Amino acid sequence: MTQPVSANAAWRQRSLAAVWHPCTQMKLHAPEGVALPLIPVARAEGVWLHDHEGRRYLDAISSWWVNLFGHNHPAIRAALIDQLHTLDHVMLAGFTHGPVVELSERLAALTGLGHAFYGSDGASATEIALKMSAHHWRNAGRADKCRFVGVAGGYHGETVGALAVTDIALFREAYAPLVRLAATVPSPDARGAAPGETPADVAERAAAALGDWLAEHAHETAAVIIEPLIQCAAGMAMHDPVYLRRARELCDQHQVHLVLDEIAVGFGRTGTLFAHEQAGIRPDFLCLSKGLTGGTLPLSVVLTTDAVYAAFYDDEVARGFLHSHSYTGNPLACRAALATLDLFDQTDALRQNLGTSERLAAQFAPISHHPRVRHARRKGMVFAWDVLSSLPDFGRRYARHALAQGLLLRPIGHTLYAMPPYVIDEAEGELLARGALTALDATLAEETGPVPVSGVPDGV
Repeated sequence: MTQPVSANAAWRQRSLAAVWHPCTQMKLHAPEGVALPLIPVARAEGVWLHDHEGRRYLDAISSWWVNLFGHNHPAIRAALIDQLHTLDHVMLAGFTHGPVVELSERLAALTGLGHAFYGSDGASATEIALKMSAHHWRNAGRADKCRFVGVAGGYHGETVGALAVTDIALFREAYAPLVRLAATVPSPDARGAAPGETPADVAERAAAALGDWLAEHAHETAAVIIEPLIQCAAGMAMHDPVYLRRARELCDQHQVHLVLDEIAVGFGRTGTLFAHEQAGIRPDFLCLSKGLTGGTLPLSVVLTTDAVYAAFYDDEVARGFLHSHSYTGNPLACRAALATLDLFDQTDALRQNLGTSERLAAQFAPISHHPRVRHARRKGMVFAWDVLSSLPDFGRRYARHALAQGLLLRPIGHTLYAMPPYVIDEAEGELLARGALTALDATLAEETGPVPVSGVPDGV
């Protein structure tokens, strides 16, 4: 007699037959000998994802770093419902609306950068910033300034323009013939410290290399693009704020734009609302997405200076910034972003996060002191540990063991990290810490080869 198919299994089968999942080798989800199970999610609340059969998973990576105040937050939900009663969408070319104006004004007040240009996702924001920078120089009579420089291990999205400034081979090599590669300078990753060096020393050394490169190539360079304080896809590579200060000085000296990609690290992740605040600088372009809507709807924005905006303000249409997305400045997404900004004020989130970060650090102490862990580190609400393991597929194996513990954790290569929603409470933090440690030991128990004794694990 044929056994009935469970609710989860039914959704898995339908998804595998119809959906091409992102950033995934689909064979890993194949029914035969599943290497990594596909989890059908029925609903979400707070830090929890619930499947169709009553199991729940603590979303310890905020669903790819987007969720800030927990899933299905009542204040954001209420704002979206209210907005649906009045305006769902209107094209932003030739029209405007309250939510996009109010959001742009608030972001300008928070950053000192005005003239917000909206897209749909992080890669779109990168494309916008790069195109805008090069077009600015063209309008200024410097069409030769059309190249870019990024930081080793940098990740800025997977569209063709964004891939040009992304330095992760796994994402880029298959599309190399399509990409006009940017130059790459050394990373200020503090894990690269020589004996006796501090993170600030590493940052100064990396900044000197950037200075040397700009001294030779500034005449053809439109912009430098940097993920401030944390290069997330490089294995949560963290650096000292002095690197940002030096980069700002060098860009001013050589007349090159500074683009800061805060798509992942903005909105409180590093301890301040924006990561670059810790360096006391202001970029020429600021890219934001992910947490912008609290993890509810796709939205990105690029903020820039009055000087950049002025270079496009002209009678000639071709000198305008002729870039668009159909859902640019969508009212629902903007309203979600406004509700998210309200929550920062209403909950005093940045101050609350200081205490949450300290508590989680204490709860994670057994992982930080694990004999197979190196470079235990944190910045705000981001925690990371490099694991010495002989398993080439450590990340995938760990993710499977984490799911068995009721946790959504997806290591980057051999780097285990946690980036939970800000609302995680003490009991949930303890469950996360215990389960993460159990999953680590279970994964390491599967090793058969010799264990590395030193070094920084690979990123992606």
